[in-house]
Amino acid sequence: MLVAVSDTHSTEGHRLTGRTLEAVRRADSVVHAGDFYTESVLDSFESAAGRLYAVAGNNDDSGIAGRLPDSRVVSYGGVTFAVRHRSRTGPTGLTLFGREHDADAVIFGHSHDPTVEAADDLTLINPGSHAQPRGNRRAHAEFERRPDGDGLDGRLVTVDGETFESFTVTPRD
Repeated sequence: MLVAVSDTHSTEGHRLTGRTLEAVRRADSVVHAGDFYTESVLDSFESAAGRLYAVAGNNDDSGIAGRLPDSRVVSYGGVTFAVRHRSRTGPTGLTLFGREHDADAVIFGHSHDPTVEAADDLTLINPGSHAQPRGNRRAHAEFERRPDGDGLDGRLVTVDGETFESFTVTPRD
């Protein structure tokens, strides 16, 4: 399983709880779409996750900015994800970013609003914030290989374990 989280906004620890903590510990890989705040929080995530692929966010300190890229590409289950914290030009900028990286989907954060949106031939996924929802649900995203081997079944899940949106991400031709 691949798990995506974002927007921790912490100065003390990873703030993972409930289903989100369980998912991160069980995951083959974890993507964090930025805004840890401090290096100690990043270190805490690295301890909790077996394999962490993270990017720096706009609120991260200089230590994190020195350790993490602004964007990266992650492949899982035959699907390629382009990852960044935000786009100043909204969905259009995220779509262009995904195409520039030949991705099937884009994982991003910043708004704290867990959403999935189809944008032309790309899927845009914001896992929301597991720690500071700002009026939204506390959430994360989970991805598992499809039984037919063609892509991933995805879902947005609350910290309490409620799946509130399911979707599929398949490789582009």
